Amino acid sequence: MKKSDFIKINDSLWEIPKGFRSDMRVAARAYVSEIMLESALRDKSLDQLVNVASLPGIVNYSLAMPDMHEGYGFPIGGVAAMDIKSGVISPGGVGYDINCGMRLLKSDYKEEEIRNYLEGLAIEIQKEVPSGLGRGRQIKLDAASINKILERGAQRVVEQGYGEKEDLESCESNGRLPQADASLVSDHAKNRGRDQVGTLGSGNHFLEIQKVDEVFDGKTAEIFGLFLEQVVIMIHTGSRGLGHQIATDYIRVMMGTMDKYGIRLPDRELAACPINSPEGQKYLSAMAAGANYAWANRQTIAHFVRKAWRSVLGEKSTNLTTVYDVAHNIAKIEKHEIEGETLELCLHRKGATRAFPPSHPEVPQKYRAVGQPVLIPGSMGTASYVLVGVNTGRDAFFSTNHGAGRTMSRHEATRRVSGQNLLKELKSKGIIVKCWNLRGIAEEAPMAYKNVDDVVGVVHNAGLSKKVVKLKPLAVIKGE
Repeated sequence: MKKSDFIKINDSLWEIPKGFRSDMRVAARAYVSEIMLESALRDKSLDQLVNVASLPGIVNYSLAMPDMHEGYGFPIGGVAAMDIKSGVISPGGVGYDINCGMRLLKSDYKEEEIRNYLEGLAIEIQKEVPSGLGRGRQIKLDAASINKILERGAQRVVEQGYGEKEDLESCESNGRLPQADASLVSDHAKNRGRDQVGTLGSGNHFLEIQKVDEVFDGKTAEIFGLFLEQVVIMIHTGSRGLGHQIATDYIRVMMGTMDKYGIRLPDRELAACPINSPEGQKYLSAMAAGANYAWANRQTIAHFVRKAWRSVLGEKSTNLTTVYDVAHNIAKIEKHEIEGETLELCLHRKGATRAFPPSHPEVPQKYRAVGQPVLIPGSMGTASYVLVGVNTGRDAFFSTNHGAGRTMSRHEATRRVSGQNLLKELKSKGIIVKCWNLRGIAEEAPMAYKNVDDVVGVVHNAGLSKKVVKLKPLAVIKGE
C-alpha cells in the first residue's frame, strides 16, 4: 500500500476506496494528518484497516482514529459498525484488554494548595493500589463474589461500600452491561481475576496526579467541574488477566467455527462469527462480563485513591469526585442513523472510545446540554486532554481515539531508552514518578508514542470531539 492509493477528503481524513481490493465491502477511512498517514504506512495498520472493510455486515466504512497502529486483527484505533442482522462480531475488534478505559477524578484544590503533599500522595497511592504484571491484592475473591462482579460491574462494588451512587451516574453505561453472563466465562479466566479487582497492572496502564493547565472551552469546563490549576487524578486500566483470558478463549472458539458459517477472511486474526449465532451471542455476553470486571476494577481503584488522599491530606480534605469513566476496547449494541434509517449496530471500538454529542440519551443528565466527556491520555510525562462529544462526529459513529498511539514497540523502546535517564528527565520537569521497575519506564517513554498534541489536534479539527481542557502531569504511578 502506498500514499497514492488514498483519496484526500480533507487535511484530517483520508480514504481508501471500496474498489481498492475486490473483497472490500465498504471504503476504509483514516482520520490522520498527512504526516501521520505516511508514518502509518510503515506498519501493517492500514492493511488491517482494509481487511476490516471485508467483514460481513460492515456498515459505511472501516475507520481508524489518529492514534492508529498495528494490532491483533484490527488496527488499534479501529472502529467498525456491523449490522445486527447480517454482521459479525470479532474479538480482534475489541482486543485482549476488554474495557481498558479511563476514569478522571477531580478535586477542589489548586496545585499550589497541595504542592508540598505531592510526593506523599504518590507514595501512598502506590502503596494502596497494587501495580505491575500479575500483581494482585492480598484478598482473593471466591467464585460467588467474582460472578457477582462479572454480572453487576461497578454497581456491585459500590453496593459493598467502594464508592458512591454518583460515581455510577458519571460512568459509561452506569458501570454495567446487563447482558453479561458469568457462566460463559471460563474458570481459568475467573481464577486469573480473583485477586486483581482494584489493581493497576502493567504496560501503558497508569495513575496520574495532574493539573488543569489550559482551558479551551470555559462553558463546558464549568459544566464538567474543571478549572485552571485544579488538581485531578486520571486512572487508566482495564480487565487485567481475566479479560485477556476471555479474549483468548473466544478467539479460539471463533477460529474453530468460521467454516461452519462459510466465513472467509483475509487474516485469521479477524476470526469472527455472526452476531446472532450462538457463538457470537456467547462472546458478547462473556465480553460484557469482562467489561463489567474492568468497571469494577476502576471503581475499586478510585476508592483506594480516595483512601490515600484522605490519609495524606487529612479526613477533612474535600473528596475526589468522578468527572467521567469511559471504555475503550469494547463492542456495544447501539442505534445509529444510516441514510435516514435508524439501525441497530454492533459497534467495535478497539483503542477508541465513544464520544456522544449533546442531547444523546446515554450522556449523563448533568452533561447532556454540552455532550459526553472524552478522556484522551498522553504518554508518560506528556499532556492529557479532556474533550467533549459533538454532532459532527456522526460519520465516525461518534467515536474518538483513546490515546496518543505507539510508534515504537516496547522492545525497541527498552533498547533505545534508558529508564534511569528518563527518570532524571521527568524529574527535571518537576514530574514525580513511582514505578517498581525501570524497564516499565523505558517501555512507556514519550518517544515511543505519537505527539498527543498533534493527535488531539486532528480529533478537534476533524470534528470528532472538541477540546475542553489540557492536563499536565504532576506525579505518575506505574506498574512495571
